[in-house]
Amino acid sequence: MLSCRLLYPYTPFERGREERVIVKKISFALVASVLLLLTQVVAQTPRQVVVHAGHLLDVKTGKILSDQLVVIEDGKITSTGAAAEVKAPAGAVRIELPNATVLPGLIDAHTHITFDPKFGYDRLAISVPREALIGAKNARTTLLAGFTTIRNVHADGFSDVALRDAINARDVPGPRMLVSGPALGITGGHCDNNMLPIDYHATGDGVADGIAAAQHKVRENIKYGSDLIKICATGGVLSLGDNPQASQYTLEEMKAIVADAHRLGRKVAAHAHGAEGIRWAAEAGVDSIEHGSYIDDAGIAAMKEHGTYLVPTVYLGDWMLENAEASRLPAPLLAKAKEVIPAARKNIAHAFASGVKVAFGTDAAVYPHGLNAHEFAVMVKLGLTPLQAIQAATLNAADLLGWSGKVGTLEPGAWADIVAVDGDPLKDVTTLEHVKFVMKGGEVVKNDYGK
Repeated sequence: MLSCRLLYPYTPFERGREERVIVKKISFALVASVLLLLTQVVAQTPRQVVVHAGHLLDVKTGKILSDQLVVIEDGKITSTGAAAEVKAPAGAVRIELPNATVLPGLIDAHTHITFDPKFGYDRLAISVPREALIGAKNARTTLLAGFTTIRNVHADGFSDVALRDAINARDVPGPRMLVSGPALGITGGHCDNNMLPIDYHATGDGVADGIAAAQHKVRENIKYGSDLIKICATGGVLSLGDNPQASQYTLEEMKAIVADAHRLGRKVAAHAHGAEGIRWAAEAGVDSIEHGSYIDDAGIAAMKEHGTYLVPTVYLGDWMLENAEASRLPAPLLAKAKEVIPAARKNIAHAFASGVKVAFGTDAAVYPHGLNAHEFAVMVKLGLTPLQAIQAATLNAADLLGWSGKVGTLEPGAWADIVAVDGDPLKDVTTLEHVKFVMKGGEVVKNDYGK
């Protein structure tokens, strides 16, 4: 027994206890090392970047400023001004854009990032997981096109919530996103699934009839991560069996939806083509009217009274009619498009001239993502100045989203979301269709200038 004790000085129990002590010591040492490393990282000066712009568009005043510096620290703008007056931090990363025009990252307040231009029965083959993957593809394309912030207004199965979270976690590249999840609508309306016969008992995710059901759906959407609520106040173009001019939700239902959404800190966007639905939605207190195709003087007055934004989505008409055959747009939907689009151009031009508040939105997914900036030229054609169109995609859209001072501006305190183009977009707004430099949160995601 003595010899065994000499050979094996610890019993199995004692050896186990000693091993546990050693493991604990090693663990404490590792934790201490990690904490020391984290302390050193935090103590380091945040990454600093300086963008030198040959020209910079002040979207508030409309002035093109020459030889400007934008100083960025930890992803936010800390100062801007003339290069001769702004002190650049020593050791900052310097980005030279001497021949470009710099402006804030663009905002699209009406996208369907998880959809592609597939209409009619083609969409039935796309699952919610597939939608999310389509969204990841489109998010990258949208960001590279210069749109560093978007508002997504309808996606199936909360796929846009998943995409937003993936982008925020830096799992995939994409713009900043505010998302609605499934849009709310009535049975058989624009936001329902009207393509399948009764055998399938197919109903859209957001269908809710009556005040109580609609309020429940608002709360359910918020429960599952929606940043805003999207409703269908009228029929639509790309849906079967409904009339774009016909109201769908009643005024009382919309008032209940808006009251719950606003009380819970969410804004409301209303798809609305028809005049009555536009007026009712504005009177109910929605924050924006999407499309506004048959807007009339009564609707304009209601929107101005309540401070409601118009998000007009006008370029899609050009693309839809030019590509109807290639995109296999079903005949009933094409017939509606041919009727609605000319009316929309006329009425929206009148709304512009009447001074409604306008925020930029495209309905991207009706046409391919990445073409979002084609909206600017049509807005100008319908009466806005190039500066007003750019303000719609910066200052106004930021206000609509509730992110004023954070996006759509190059002021100190804003996220460092910056784009650059050749030429002067105030003279030729189509230059925004060819963005050559994109920065999001102080990180360069595209630089065709090479340095």
